[in-house]
Amino acid sequence: MKTKLILLALFAATAARASAAVLNATAAVHTRPDEASPSITFLKAGSEPVPAKDALATTPAGWLAVELPGPFECYVQNRDLTKSEDPRLGANLYLRPKADSGVLTTFEPGDKSRITGVPPGRWTQLRVDKKLVGYVRIGAATSALPAIATAPATNASPAPAQPAPMAPAPTSPTAYGSAAPGQAAPVVTLNDPVVGDTLPRLLAGKFVSTRSAFHPRRPYDWALNDDAGSRVAYLDLSRLLLTEQIENYVDHAVVVFGAVHAVPGTKDIVIGVESLQLK
Repeated sequence: MKTKLILLALFAATAARASAAVLNATAAVHTRPDEASPSITFLKAGSEPVPAKDALATTPAGWLAVELPGPFECYVQNRDLTKSEDPRLGANLYLRPKADSGVLTTFEPGDKSRITGVPPGRWTQLRVDKKLVGYVRIGAATSALPAIATAPATNASPAPAQPAPMAPAPTSPTAYGSAAPGQAAPVVTLNDPVVGDTLPRLLAGKFVSTRSAFHPRRPYDWALNDDAGSRVAYLDLSRLLLTEQIENYVDHAVVVFGAVHAVPGTKDIVIGVESLQLK
């Protein structure tokens, strides 16, 4: 009995330390406490995860169960939609419109959803409003990643000089999709993208078309604008699937995930988009 009390006390202390932890590096949030499982989202460096207290007791050592408030973009097979176009109870909601992409969650009583897209095939894109539990690898959350667009750290070595914003030296294109699945992505601001780094990043802005009957064709048909309406970067969507539904995102706030590169021979930059979702 005494041993059990000691173990419970140790567990409570560990949970308390985890709940007070602040991430010093951007970390991936997985669907399961397994680094091979799909990533739901990323938590920025400096954020304080909210522990999922009900899941702490069953979470393996080295992982932290965290609450994710939602909403979430996901996909459901058309056969799992009811006549009212809601997912049936117990239906699997997937991260991508592919059966092997990984299950984000199941549709449960009280969940709310709305259709946000109709990709080709037997899938429907949804936005589901519910809380989820994800898992952060504590070692990954506390390991140092290159500091990108963060406040200067005390006692840190001087950072190497960065190229001037929006005027990078031309670089050779990097192989698309070189980032490993589930790799944590440092979040950078739109005013300070890092060019020529193969590590994908999360960036947010307004998704716009560059096509115009009154202007020459741009290097890319899509771009990311800031709040003032100025173009921050072109978007290379060549590696995205189901681009037929891309018109649904025009003039909406989005979050893109991809590496930032220079457009050779120009002062422009382009993001090689690996994923795109409404903000």
